[in-house]
Amino acid sequence: MGRMESFAENLRSVCAEYGSIAQVCREIGINRQQFNRYLNGGGMPSAHNLRRIARHFDLTEADLFSSHEEFTRRHIFSQKRTASGPVDLMTGPFRDQTETLRRYLGFYHSHFQTPTWDGMILRSLIWLYEKDGYVMSRSVERVVAEDGSVNQKSRYEGMVSQRGNRVFVVEHEMVRDGSIVETILTPSHRQQVKFLRGMTIGVAWRPHVSPYASRAIWKRIESRVSLREALQACGAFSSQSRNIDPTVRAFLGEQQDQLPSRASRHVLS
Repeated sequence: MGRMESFAENLRSVCAEYGSIAQVCREIGINRQQFNRYLNGGGMPSAHNLRRIARHFDLTEADLFSSHEEFTRRHIFSQKRTASGPVDLMTGPFRDQTETLRRYLGFYHSHFQTPTWDGMILRSLIWLYEKDGYVMSRSVERVVAEDGSVNQKSRYEGMVSQRGNRVFVVEHEMVRDGSIVETILTPSHRQQVKFLRGMTIGVAWRPHVSPYASRAIWKRIESRVSLREALQACGAFSSQSRNIDPTVRAFLGEQQDQLPSRASRHVLS
C-alpha cells in the first residue's frame, strides 16, 4: 500500500472517533470538499494542512503515513498519548483556532443572571481577539447598586476554542486568587453573527464564593457603537427592562423552569 493510500485509510480511521466529518472540518478549518479528497485517497494535503490535521488529532505527521496495521496498533487499541506537560495539556485545545473562530472576533454584550443580582440581568462587555495564533477573550463587569451596597468591578481574561458544535470560553479573574469562569456557546451557522446562546458557570460576589450556573446570551455590538458607549451600557437591569433586547429577555426567562436556582455568570475584561 502506497503512502497516499495509507494516509487516507489512517485518516478515515481516526475521523471515525471524532463524530461527523463536517464537525472535524469545522474544528480544523479545512474545506469539506477538499478534506473528502484526502479521505478518498484522491489528493494529499499541503504541508500546512498536514500539520493542522496532525495537530488536531494529537498525532505526528509520520503517524499518518505509517502502515494502517501499525497505526491501528499504536493509536486505536493503545492508550492515547498525553500532552508533554501541564501547559500543553491545557493550551492544546485552544491552539490553531483563529481560522475556525475568525468570524466571531469582535465585541459583545454578554447577558446572564447571578445570585448577587437576584432577579436581574447582568450585562458585561466581552472582546474576542486574535493573538499569537490563539483566540483570546477579555471581559469587564461594572455594576453599582443604587444603595451603594454592591460595587462590582471585575476584569477577566481567557482563551476560546470551538470543539465539535460548541464554542468554549475559559476565563480567570485578574485579581489574586480570582475565580475561573467557563461559558459554553452554540455557534451561529449563519454568515452574520448576531446572537450566541449557551450556559455560563462561575462564582457569585454575593453570597460570598457562591458557585452558580445560568443561561448566557451574547449579542454582537454594532461597529457604529463606540467602546465607551458599549462599556457605559453595562450594568444590572430588571428582567423586564426595555434596555434589554426582547430576544435576550426571552432566552434568559426560559431558564426559570429548567434550572433549580436562578443563577448565571459571565464576564469580560
